[in-house]
Amino acid sequence: MPNLATPEGTRAYAARFEGKSAPGHFRNARGLALSSIGLGTYLGNPDPATDRGYTDAIVEAVLGGINVLDSAINYRFQRSERSMAAAIADLASRGIPRESLLICTKGGYLSPDGEMPPNAREYFAQEYFSTGILRPGDVAAGCHAMTPRYLDDQLGRSLRNLNLSSVDVYYVHNPETQLEEVSHDEFRNRLRLAFEYLESAVSAGKIGSYGMATWNGFRQPAGSPVLHSLADIVAVARELAGDTHHFGFVQLPVNLMMPEAVVLPNQRVAGRELPLLAAALQLGVTIIASAPTLQGRLARGLPASLAKTIGLSTDFERAIQFARSAPGLTTALVGTSRPEHSRANLRLVGESPLPPEKFWSLFREE
Repeated sequence: MPNLATPEGTRAYAARFEGKSAPGHFRNARGLALSSIGLGTYLGNPDPATDRGYTDAIVEAVLGGINVLDSAINYRFQRSERSMAAAIADLASRGIPRESLLICTKGGYLSPDGEMPPNAREYFAQEYFSTGILRPGDVAAGCHAMTPRYLDDQLGRSLRNLNLSSVDVYYVHNPETQLEEVSHDEFRNRLRLAFEYLESAVSAGKIGSYGMATWNGFRQPAGSPVLHSLADIVAVARELAGDTHHFGFVQLPVNLMMPEAVVLPNQRVAGRELPLLAAALQLGVTIIASAPTLQGRLARGLPASLAKTIGLSTDFERAIQFARSAPGLTTALVGTSRPEHSRANLRLVGESPLPPEKFWSLFREE
């Protein structure tokens, strides 16, 4: 049986924090109890000190009420996944089972193993092209691939890095990179082949569901040639597996400087123009926010009017509070590489998200 987050495991985890977590911190998504704040593992040097920092930060976060963990094979040259593996093992020894955690990773970008090789071109040629994992034409923009053969290889490496038999969510990482070089018809064909493989990975017990982790793809204005249509993407999954398809997640930036998912009506669903969060609600897709503090740039200097409306004691907390309060959003991922950073994030576990009326007031002109 696949080793995944379960309704029972996540509800038992949330119950540990009764009286400590505020209403609204844990949300129901796809039958699971998930924390409104998650932990990301993107930034940092590829060195042992940062490895240990991430492991300790993950342990601290999960012990304090955060059960959504996010990585990618290319984060710190595969080292972030390995740091997460060490943390998962540590947590299991402390009585926090795998079934209580939503573990997510991504594939798409070419990544070295552990450190940058002296000759990257030679490394990738030997590792991927000479072995037949990649073929000429598979790679877009010199760095990205999403063929079934490549995703199968990358998922296998991620599972070994994480020391797991399965992950809960496997994202195709920034697929919009492909649109730099291929037509929309070819992009849809490549996406369909990727989804067909990912449906087979669900059947094989390697993943629970799949999705797209994006940066720009869902933040473009309506009519943009590089805008992703969520309805069209869900339609691709339905073509393959009907209403029982396992495309369930989209990750994208949501923050005070990038509020497009909340307010930009760039998605057409059933004849209506909707922002992504509203469209996702209609289509049954779970939205996860990345970059709520914009890699720390929103942690200082916010306008006094925002501070007054959002409340709390620091701009760092206010930036996270904005993202986790967006109606329809499940979790805001905060990059956290040290345990003291986890403790700062955990201060919000005891704070309820903004009520909708107060959240929407942030967009009204005074």
